Amino acid sequence: MNMVSASDNLQAPKSAFDKNYKPDMSRGADNFYQSDKVNMQKVEFKNQYNMTVVGNLFVPKNLAQNEKAPAIIVGHPMGAVKEQSANLYATKMAEQGFVTLAMDLSFWGESEGLPRNSVSPDIYAEDFSAAVDYLGTRDFVDKDRIGVIGICGSGSFAISEAKIDSRLKAIATVSMYDMGTATRSALGHSQSVEQRKEIIKEASNQRYSEFLGQERKYTSGTADKLSENPSDIEKEFYDFYRTTRGYSANTTTHPTLTSNVKFMNFYPFNDIETISPRPLLFIAGEDAHSKEFSEDAYKLAAEPKELYIVPNAGHVDLYDRTDVIPFAKLTEFFKDNL
Repeated sequence: MNMVSASDNLQAPKSAFDKNYKPDMSRGADNFYQSDKVNMQKVEFKNQYNMTVVGNLFVPKNLAQNEKAPAIIVGHPMGAVKEQSANLYATKMAEQGFVTLAMDLSFWGESEGLPRNSVSPDIYAEDFSAAVDYLGTRDFVDKDRIGVIGICGSGSFAISEAKIDSRLKAIATVSMYDMGTATRSALGHSQSVEQRKEIIKEASNQRYSEFLGQERKYTSGTADKLSENPSDIEKEFYDFYRTTRGYSANTTTHPTLTSNVKFMNFYPFNDIETISPRPLLFIAGEDAHSKEFSEDAYKLAAEPKELYIVPNAGHVDLYDRTDVIPFAKLTEFFKDNL
């Protein structure tokens, strides 16, 4: 496990940014896309834990006065921030007439929560409900037509919340990671129970060190430097998070070691069938290493549901490659169901 340490117990360490690396900007990679068709403003609201959640609100410029529009919440990939992928999706969907909100999950980006980069699946899910609270009380939003797009890890958080919040009327996931299964068993169930127990033991013992004021440790996430023989997955994430393609100074992608084990108690697909009859759309790349999670969720979900596979696309391709991301499919899904 690649460990990163920080001397400041309140702040996560800064990650490297390789200015000399030439990222793959093919197929319309445009993470920082902006539109002259929408207005954006930073907003803040409280979740039920009285923590401030910060988001970017996107409103179509052609929204008629006194019109109540449908709205979509957009959740960023696990370990990322709203400026990475979520803003892009929110902007593109706002161009289609939806009010959209890209938010930083608690403990990440500009939202509150200490220590930084902490893992709390329950609070992450609560943030989505808090976003519904906020949007549903705006006079230009129809509170009965609110949906959600969860990208990567946020796909599993959005599903977790949709099971207990009936106000989310349509749920779409993109390149979803089931963060519970990924942490317990790794991709392709390649991690044994004994390996899992070793991770838990390491994290448990680390709690003593941090309780006594010693260094906080961070785990997983995207490598700060590529190894000599990086895997395809390592290169895929590095190309987005550690280069000009998608880099943000507001994140490291590295969660704290002691909190990351909380994902092992996270089972977002349990009772997923109870979301029905609200519709579910699972979008995954044909070549994505994470495709198994969307396939698993689709099998367990009740109708109406759809698994939409994007040809010749990997996991991170659906973060920002505007020539590949099926925005037309998302638009159709939400216009039909909101």
